[in-house]
Formats: sequence, C-alpha cells, structure tokens
Amino acid sequence: MRWPRLARAALLLAVACPLGLAAQTPAELEQSRQRLEQIRREREKLQQQQQQLQGRVTDVNAQLRNLERQRENAGDLVQEIERQIGGLGSQLERSAAELALAQDNLLERRAVLQRRLADIYKRGPLYTFQVLLAAESFGDLLTRYKYLYLTSRQDRELMTEVERLTERVRRQRGELLGIRSELDRRRQEREAELERYGRLAAERQTTLRSLQRSTTETRNQLTALQRDEARLSDLLATLERSRRNAAAPGAADSPGSLTTADLGRLDWPVEGTIVHQFGRQQLSGGGVIRWNGIGIGAPVGTPVKAVESGTVALRQRLGTYGLTVFIEHGNGYYSIYGQLGTTSAAVGDKIERGQVIGTVGGQGSDEGPHLHFEIRGENQIALDPMTWLRGRQ
Repeated sequence: MRWPRLARAALLLAVACPLGLAAQTPAELEQSRQRLEQIRREREKLQQQQQQLQGRVTDVNAQLRNLERQRENAGDLVQEIERQIGGLGSQLERSAAELALAQDNLLERRAVLQRRLADIYKRGPLYTFQVLLAAESFGDLLTRYKYLYLTSRQDRELMTEVERLTERVRRQRGELLGIRSELDRRRQEREAELERYGRLAAERQTTLRSLQRSTTETRNQLTALQRDEARLSDLLATLERSRRNAAAPGAADSPGSLTTADLGRLDWPVEGTIVHQFGRQQLSGGGVIRWNGIGIGAPVGTPVKAVESGTVALRQRLGTYGLTVFIEHGNGYYSIYGQLGTTSAAVGDKIERGQVIGTVGGQGSDEGPHLHFEIRGENQIALDPMTWLRGRQ
C-alpha cells in the first residue's frame, strides 16, 4: 500500500505551509527583490557621495552624516535579506514537500506500470489475436475488442502519467536546487552586509576621533594664520607710514606703476594650478579661513617673476607665509610673494616688470609647493589677484 507514504507527504506539505508563511507568495518575494535592488541603488548613491566628499575639502560632519546614512542603509539591506531568507526558507520547505509527494506518486504509478508490463510480457505478443479469435459470436467479438481498446488506452494513459510525473520530479528537483542556491547566496550576502555594517560603525568612530584631533589642529592653524595675517598688515601699515613720512610735506602722490588700469593685464608671477582662491574657504577640519591672496601650485624651484615694476620694501620670513617679499608700486599699492624657496631680492632693489625675484617653495605647507600671491591697495585692503591677472585660455 502506498497510501501511508502519500499521507505522510501530504502532511509534510501542510506543515510546510502554515498560515504564518502562506503570505510569502512568489509575488511578494518579487516585491522583496525589488526593494532589495532599490536599497542597493541607494547604497551606491551614498558611496558615490562619500567618494565626492573625500575628494575635496569639506565639512567633516557631512562625512559623518554620510557614514550614518550608509550604516542605516546596511541595516535596511540586512533586514530585507532576512525577510527574503524567511520567504525562501518557506518556499524551500514547500518545494521539498511537493517533491516528496510527486516522488511518491511516481513510485506508485511506476509500480502499476511494472505490473502491467509483466502481465503483457507473460501473455505474449499474440495475446490480442487469441482473445479476438476466441470470440463465440459477433457480439462477443465487439465486447472483446472494446475491452482490448480500453485496456490499451489505460496503458497509454499510464505511460503518459509516468512520463509527466518523471518530468515534474525533474523540474521540482531543479527548482529545489535553485532555491537552495539562492538561499545560500542570500545568507552569504547577509554575512557580508553585517561585516560591512560593523566596518562602517568602526569607520564612523575613527572619523569622530579624527574630527576631534583635526578640530584642535584647525584651531591652532587658524590662530597662526590670523596672527601672521595681522603681522603682515601691521608691516604694510608701517611701510606705508614710512613712505608717506619720507615724502615732501604737502606733495601729492605721484602715479604708481600699479593702477586700476592694469586690471586683467598683469602677467602671472608663476604658471601653475590654483591651490586656494581669494576669499573664504573651508578647511579640512571644518574651520573657515579668509585668504587675502591666491595660492599657485608649481614645482619647487620654479622662477617667480614680479608682476609690475617697483621697489623691494621688505624681505622677511613671516611664520606661515614663509620667506616673503613685498614690492612697493607706489600710491599705496603692494604685491606680496610668499612661500618662496629662495630670493635674490634685497630691500631697496629696483625691480622691473617680469624680473625674477626668487623661486617657488612651500613644500612643507598643507598645499604643497606653491606661491602665495597677494595684491594690496590703499589702506592695506586685500584685492583679488584674479581680477588683476590676465585671463587664461
């Protein structure tokens, strides 16, 4: 009797699909996969944002917010994977029960088919003719023919059913293997996301500690820059007072070599890329500084040229400005060349436009080798050098 095995398979199928798991339909699994893909796209977007944040000077708090969002995204991804694992688990149990039921049906039908084949073999190939020839009347002949016809049709249906069940078992075995493989992938993905979640948490803590350190460093850097900026302004004011005191009483200032007519016409003191712009700029530690000039990146030793003729008013090392040369152009205008590696200029030297006054240094600064260049107008007002220099093609 095959009924106990069929009853066991049916019971297994019923147990594998309780009310609580019946909600995990193929449509809902597909919706879960779509949500998973959406979360993955959000993760890729956040990772791209993180790369952009790390690729430029930004507020570190923005990186912290990005890391926190990535960690939340990893948590959502793990939760969605857990939901899929649950759905795939119920689907695996259901498919296993269906496969067991189909295998039991196949065994039963094969047993019936084997008995039929054994009967046919025992009766021999001439059994059909013997049955027909043994008919005692025409009516008996029709009855025997109908019996043989129905038997033959049942045998064909039995063969068809065995083939169908065989194909069904093969297909369900493939589905079962596919579900198991997907379940294994989801579990591996879950472990990878859990590891990523922990890595993001550790990275956030590292960033927080780095932020605490950089806050102190930035505060110190800003203090030094502000101190040196004030010192530079005081030196300019002193130089300008000395110049005015040296002039004859009541004499008007003669036109200087640098005037507003030179706006957009001055040659660059050195060719290179801009490493910091004039005006406000945010530091990597989150602080804000106001640059009174521009930084032009160039290799160490690159010649630095005067943008206009004038007189060397000062040559001195000024803290964060490094070796610095002031050129007075008259009428209260000065050009300032900082972060020099070397200079041949001396106080009182007459400088011609385009004359080499030194070389690029600054290799020990945060920006690397560069020239810090400023233009100061009346009352030591810092002017944007970019409006004075020639436009680049």
